[in-house]
Amino acid sequence: MDFSLTPDQQNVRDAILKHCSQYSPEYWLERDREGVFPLDFHQSMAEAGWLGIAMPEAVGGAGLGITEAAIMMQAVAEAGGGMTAASSIHGPVFSMQPVSIFGTEEQKQRMIPKVLSGEDRICFAVTEPNVGLDTTKLKTRAEKRDGGYWVNGEKIWISVAQVANKMMLLARTTPLEDVKRKTDGLSLFFTDLDRSKIEVKLIHKMGRHAVDSNMLFINDLWIPEEDRIGKEGDGFKIILHGLNPERILLGAEAIGIGRAALTRAAQYARERIVFDRPIGMNQGIQHPLAKCWMQLEAANLMVMKAATLFDKGEECGVEANAGKYLAAETAFEACHTAMLTLGGMGYAQEYHIERLLREVLIPRTAPVSPHMILNYIAEKVLELPKSY
Repeated sequence: MDFSLTPDQQNVRDAILKHCSQYSPEYWLERDREGVFPLDFHQSMAEAGWLGIAMPEAVGGAGLGITEAAIMMQAVAEAGGGMTAASSIHGPVFSMQPVSIFGTEEQKQRMIPKVLSGEDRICFAVTEPNVGLDTTKLKTRAEKRDGGYWVNGEKIWISVAQVANKMMLLARTTPLEDVKRKTDGLSLFFTDLDRSKIEVKLIHKMGRHAVDSNMLFINDLWIPEEDRIGKEGDGFKIILHGLNPERILLGAEAIGIGRAALTRAAQYARERIVFDRPIGMNQGIQHPLAKCWMQLEAANLMVMKAATLFDKGEECGVEANAGKYLAAETAFEACHTAMLTLGGMGYAQEYHIERLLREVLIPRTAPVSPHMILNYIAEKVLELPKSY
């Protein structure tokens, strides 16, 4: 049992921190104020080869694991970019896993390299209005025709759709009432985001303004059959392979945000003089910050355990969900404690804590709520009756 990073993993962390140092906290604050996607950061990460960290070498990736991807995404958030920086590259890191695992050789070569190079930008279109986490009841319909599918429906909370030209789309190909199991009849597609058939409507939100969230209104979109990933009707099963990596990466990113806030708070506490002494001498300041450090490090161990299990091909659903929950909750407390440490200055944009606090609410809420994770742990670990 070894809790240390390997030399190669430490090299990943060091290289990412160095790369991200080119983009100051002021850069990220300006992107947040303007609501402009950080294309230069995204492209720089693509050109440096980082978007393919967990993709096979045969398609232009580095052939490393989700553990290394988690280390990378944590460093991206920790360097000051927070959820904005992480979300701008989050999709390519894990969203192409279904193509890598279930796609044909032709699909892998056609679809993945352009995403890793930054030529194609992708969005992940699964969530729908009035459906929430009950994915089996998706209403977007893909009706089979000769050579492809006609697609109609709506999606919500779709990140990066304002700048994306490709999308990973989950749609129902067989009506729910016609399938034996409710998880059957959903199919997964990787296809063009055709704006002549898809209206993309921006959702104005609390934080992460530079990485857009949207509603999609899909009307008579044609998807050729060669853009379907895996067998028709197997989309739900295929999408499950990406859920645990997504939770792991979100947990790692939350830890990064919490560390960034804690670092800023500790620095302020060392330098801020009140009553002729630094406020960091006061235990009322010290103890909450020390508690946050311990909680963050403990949560990080669970996240990395989940990543290690995933890379070994072992079951990791419990650990991935627990890691995401613990990381998000403790990172939120770290950001909130950091704001209280700075007092009024914590509310000022120039100190960056308020931005991190707004952004840490994302991994706390998505892609699965803390309440659903508690339900999952209660059922799977404690063997309590299913509550929903």
